[in-house]
Amino acid sequence: MIEVEHLTKRYGNILAVDDISFGIERGEVVGFLGPNGAGKSTVMRILTSFIPATSGKVRVAGFDPFWESLQVRSNVGYLPESVPLYREMRVNEYLFHRARLKGVAACDRKHRVGEVLDQCGITEVGRRVIGQLSKGYRQRVGLADALVNDPPILVLDEPTVGLDPNQVRVVREMVKSLGERRTVLLSTHILSEVEMICPRVIIISEGRIVAEDRTENLTRSLDTSDRYFVQTRGSGEAIRAALGSLPGVSRVDWQEKDAEGGLNGFLVDGAKDAGVREKVLATLTENDWPLVQLAVRAPTLEDVFVNRTQTADVVGHEAQATEGEA
Repeated sequence: MIEVEHLTKRYGNILAVDDISFGIERGEVVGFLGPNGAGKSTVMRILTSFIPATSGKVRVAGFDPFWESLQVRSNVGYLPESVPLYREMRVNEYLFHRARLKGVAACDRKHRVGEVLDQCGITEVGRRVIGQLSKGYRQRVGLADALVNDPPILVLDEPTVGLDPNQVRVVREMVKSLGERRTVLLSTHILSEVEMICPRVIIISEGRIVAEDRTENLTRSLDTSDRYFVQTRGSGEAIRAALGSLPGVSRVDWQEKDAEGGLNGFLVDGAKDAGVREKVLATLTENDWPLVQLAVRAPTLEDVFVNRTQTADVVGHEAQATEGEA
């Protein structure tokens, strides 16, 4: 459904997207991740015909976003990070207007508007003025707009930005249900949401793809050491120093610090099969530091994100420095 080959985008001397290639099949839900300024929104705007590419080949539902923009727009529902709504219109009016612009047949508009109102949980605010709605409801109106012509592809750029936890949960469940019969490209900074929704992930940094695989494969790629969460009571500095000096331990990071109650939590990384768990327990016992919790911590998508994007940033800065010296 989406094919990208050697896509490059420049803004003057600024290289926003640097020769990237990827594909998304029909029915896939893919997370599109990266730090701020990585080029994610630029790629999404190219896919949805809002801006042209500098070079490369792009096909969306078999159409070229530059030369066949109307066909692309009829096949794609796009929810940008900042939803452009007519705030003076009522929700129903706005969705009828958008349905007409998107080519929904007059005989089908009432049904489609009613369907997306229900699907997005905004039937109860259908007669309210958009400008009087909360941020969460406006975000849902934007999603209803993206769905009103029943497109086979959804491109969602930060759909949960600015929402409270309850609203995030509602939108998350909505996206999961939408992905059951649509191709979805989802960009968000809430990585736990991506782990729950997206079987596959693409990570971009400084305009380049730095990771692309199934989510579980990416987290498994970091599973080269043992990691434990250790929660105990006592002098935090002394505990951290003692744990950091154990044979096989490579890193100790503070996760919780409670000076008043003396409760401290640490992430302890150690070499595989080095007996780190047993050594931690022995050290706590010898020093009379009571163990509150000891748990294995498997690598998460956040660990992958930090690992791949920090590595890319370092490589990029080194390359720039080399060019500067030359």
